[in-house]
Amino acid sequence: MADTSQKTPGDHHPAPATAAFVTHRNLLFTVAYEMLGSAADAEDVLQETWLRWAGVDLGTVQDQRAYLVRIVTRQSLDRLRTLGRRKESYVGPWLPEPLLTAPDVAEDVELADSVSMAMLLVLETLTPIERAVFVLREVFDLSYDEIGEAVDKSPGAVRQLAYRARAHVAARRPRGVVSPAETRSALEAFQRATETGDLQHLLDILAPDVVLLGDGGGVVQATLAPVLGADSVARILAAGLGRLAAVSRQPAQVNGYPALILRRDGEIDTVLALRIDDGLVTGLYAVRNPEKLSRMERETALCR
Repeated sequence: MADTSQKTPGDHHPAPATAAFVTHRNLLFTVAYEMLGSAADAEDVLQETWLRWAGVDLGTVQDQRAYLVRIVTRQSLDRLRTLGRRKESYVGPWLPEPLLTAPDVAEDVELADSVSMAMLLVLETLTPIERAVFVLREVFDLSYDEIGEAVDKSPGAVRQLAYRARAHVAARRPRGVVSPAETRSALEAFQRATETGDLQHLLDILAPDVVLLGDGGGVVQATLAPVLGADSVARILAAGLGRLAAVSRQPAQVNGYPALILRRDGEIDTVLALRIDDGLVTGLYAVRNPEKLSRMERETALCR
């Protein structure tokens, strides 16, 4: 990250541009992350945003928050094109980069839902411009005028994009917002089933249409295609538990929801995020690519 601690000689207070950027940094990171699904790329976008913001004449800026959001949105749209090319050559399923999140993220149910693995994967099915409009409107409640300035579209065009994106997401999104308490209870049952290795206990907690996605990035072993159905998923999990016998299972808040961190010899082996509906596991997202696990040792602050 670029140095954003500029100070004038003899002054112990940050310059106005730095102070504004620091004030809104968590918001800007959240916008970039929801658009990209990658914390590493979101950090790069923040660095680019800072470089542009540092050159702005603050006297011409009426709303610093809106101006910064506009910069980060445009930079994220540029980065999405690069990510698209990268994903085309990705080995196996691509999953968002998991984040260790603080309890306050889970308490904001709408924010937790918007950064969940399940929702981020739904957002992957939108066009870049639709994703930007959806995130800014539905998650951050920006006006059509503000979004139009960020994406270089008229308010009318933004309204149409928002309508189309909302319908697209509604047809594909998880069945509904699930409370952290419901997810935690199901996670505990799932953890007990994996620790015992009992196939029937696994089947009892898995929904009939459960989907397992594994992301190894071609670096470590993972399923190379989605695994569908409770029977197939349970058998893969049961078979894999032998290999993971020496792995500890640590409950944690990941992307706003309870999840399991699997460690081998103290090092993170897998982050296993779950989607819960009606008390059953409907989605399992196993991130094993080491390049995506670097932020799991410290909490990431997210906010709206």
